[in-house]
Amino acid sequence: MQRMYTDALSFLEDERDAWRPYEILSQLSDEELERPVPGAHGWSGRDLMGHLLTWQLLSLDVAKELALGEQSVSRTQAEADWEARGGDTVNAEAEAAWRARSIDEVRQEFARVAGELRGFLTVVPETRWLKNADQQRFFYEETIEHYEDHQADLAAILAAAGRA
Repeated sequence: MQRMYTDALSFLEDERDAWRPYEILSQLSDEELERPVPGAHGWSGRDLMGHLLTWQLLSLDVAKELALGEQSVSRTQAEADWEARGGDTVNAEAEAAWRARSIDEVRQEFARVAGELRGFLTVVPETRWLKNADQQRFFYEETIEHYEDHQADLAAILAAAGRA
C-alpha cells in the first residue's frame, strides 16, 4: 500500500533507499549481466536493468513535462499505449529495445537516469506531483513500488552471479 507523502524530501529519500540495492547490478561483469536466470523469469541482469530503466525514463519524461506545465503528454500516451496493446506487449518491446543496445549504453543509462529523475522531481512544483494524488501515485508506482516488485528478480540474478 502506498504511503501518502506530504513532503518531497521524504519521497525522494524513500525512492533513493529503494533504488540503492539495484546499484550492485553495475558491479556485475558483462557476462554476469547477460546470463538469463530462471529464478528471475528468465531475465538477465541486463534485462532487469532495461526494464527498470524503461519506466524510470517514462517518469523522467513526465517530470520534465510537469516542470513546464500542468499536464504530461508522455504519461497520457504511455497509459493509452498500455491500455490498447497490453502490458506484456509493451514490456516485450522495451526488453527487445534494451537488448539491441550495447551493454555499455545500458550501463551508462543505468548510472544516469535514477539520479536525473530525482533531480528533476526537485524542480517540479510540488502542486504538480506531490500534492496531486494521481501524479504522486504515478511516480510511486513507477519507482518505489516497481523496485519492490522486482526484489526477488534482483536476488535471483545476484545469487546466480555469486553475489548473494
